[in-house]
Amino acid sequence: MLLKIKRKIQISTILFLWATLSLVAQKKQEYFQIKTYTFKTAEQLNTTEKYLENAYLPALKAEKIKKVGVFKEHVKNEGAIPKLVIVIPFTSLFQFEGLENAIANNKKHLKRGEAYLNAAHDNAPYERISSVLLKGFKDMPFLSPSKTEGERSKRVYALRSYESATEAIYANKLEMFNKGGEIKLFKKLDFNAVFYGEVLIGPKMPNLMYMVSFDNAESEKAHWAAFIQSDKWKKLSKDPKYQNNLSHIDNLSLYPTEYSHY
Repeated sequence: MLLKIKRKIQISTILFLWATLSLVAQKKQEYFQIKTYTFKTAEQLNTTEKYLENAYLPALKAEKIKKVGVFKEHVKNEGAIPKLVIVIPFTSLFQFEGLENAIANNKKHLKRGEAYLNAAHDNAPYERISSVLLKGFKDMPFLSPSKTEGERSKRVYALRSYESATEAIYANKLEMFNKGGEIKLFKKLDFNAVFYGEVLIGPKMPNLMYMVSFDNAESEKAHWAAFIQSDKWKKLSKDPKYQNNLSHIDNLSLYPTEYSHY
């Protein structure tokens, strides 16, 4: 009996310390989860969108998670089914860990999302969901909703992933963004960054991810031209200290849905 009580006290102490550390961390930075949905049919996309808008986002709001971005892929081929990408900010890992349990017990969420949540095995509302967990950069620790304007379907939110060959080389690229001044240059040139994040859990590690936004494709092209032609970037990109610190770049072009928070 005493042993059981002692174990309960130990578990409670561990949970308390974890919660305390998470609360301390939230003052310094946010964590971000990026969920990417892929679909085989337009029907799947429609079902998932209805769930996100009417059930999932309200459930997140009930958990005090409000700055949620929901984006659709700019597809190049006519008839292609676009991906959906959700960016969810968390004040702590403690909040992230408890989210699924919280929304699973939200009766409104269960009712509103019934068609999605109770879909049959042979009629799934998506093909797959991939998930990445990140923490905010030192020089931009919190998510900042974009100030882009104009028709949503024409806006461009570029979700970029930079991979490095090794952990040590990855650390060098992180330094280039922070101490090296790459983030400051993006800010100076009005790239409207939404977040910069170190990938903690994901399929392409070691890598970092960030999102910048533009009013339209023409604006995106002009901003990158200004970036490449800037004296700061020319100097930074030629610095021997920062050579060969990227092995692969992915860029996903997105636009915000009508129910996205930004």
